[in-house]
Amino acid sequence: MPIKPKPRRNMWCTRCHINGVGKKRAAYGHTVCQSCGQEQAEEERLSWCVVPMHKSNYFFCTNKADLVGINQKGGLVK
Repeated sequence: MPIKPKPRRNMWCTRCHINGVGKKRAAYGHTVCQSCGQEQAEEERLSWCVVPMHKSNYFFCTNKADLVGINQKGGLVK
């Protein structure tokens, strides 16, 4: 029985369908081209915020539920 080759992944961008993803990017699991990936990253970064903790460092927050209980005295209140 002959061995069937693995089907090749679609090397086209899933967002714009114009640019090629590239072999190295596809090997890392990316499905969008570099320019669309940059746009996706910028959109994602808009939802992030940095919150100062009381007598501490800054807290990098990506989830709004983490902001519950952060106040001037610190501590988690639920």
